[in-house]
Amino acid sequence: YNAQIAEKLRLIAENAPAHIAVTKGAEAAVEELYGFILDELKRLDGFSQDGDSVTCPDGRSVALDPSHPLETLAALVQEDLCVLQKHGDEHVLTAALLGFPAAWTLSEKIGHPLTRIHVPVHHYDASIAARVQRFFDGVQVGRPLWRANLLRYQNPELYQAHSEANPRPVGSVNSPYIRSERQSVFRLPKTDAVIFSIKTVVIKA
Repeated sequence: YNAQIAEKLRLIAENAPAHIAVTKGAEAAVEELYGFILDELKRLDGFSQDGDSVTCPDGRSVALDPSHPLETLAALVQEDLCVLQKHGDEHVLTAALLGFPAAWTLSEKIGHPLTRIHVPVHHYDASIAARVQRFFDGVQVGRPLWRANLLRYQNPELYQAHSEANPRPVGSVNSPYIRSERQSVFRLPKTDAVIFSIKTVVIKA
């Protein structure tokens, strides 16, 4: 926790637009996400809230700033947070806090629907796109879902931004590092936004 938060805050300080984005109209969903996570932290060991600040497991005191919700959440939780809202027939990435991308960039994905976001993914055809959209449509309030992946990487860095024109070299079974994302999906009750959160772990194989 300590090292990941420190690294995320360093990255944001160097280039905030690469890590935080909110499109017009997504403000209410981001505000709801901010309140939702603060409520969750009250139930987690290691966090304590006192008025307008939260004490974290590493001993830091983080001032709560609802005018900068994603920046505040970046100082509190390891997870990257993607906000997706239904526009027409598809969910669109309308806001995000992205500290540790795995071979993608926020600038190329923000404001786009799921189908466009997954253009570089091999085998992401119309059939898979329809199933993914049905999955997002079916996420229910109070019933979060999660999955995890496991990939081999040559580079252990948490920040692995790659453009669509310059994709990440795919690792092999002999690559020295294992990177896993715990991906959680849940729906916010007021704005109906779907949140896709990502907690990343990298270990030496």
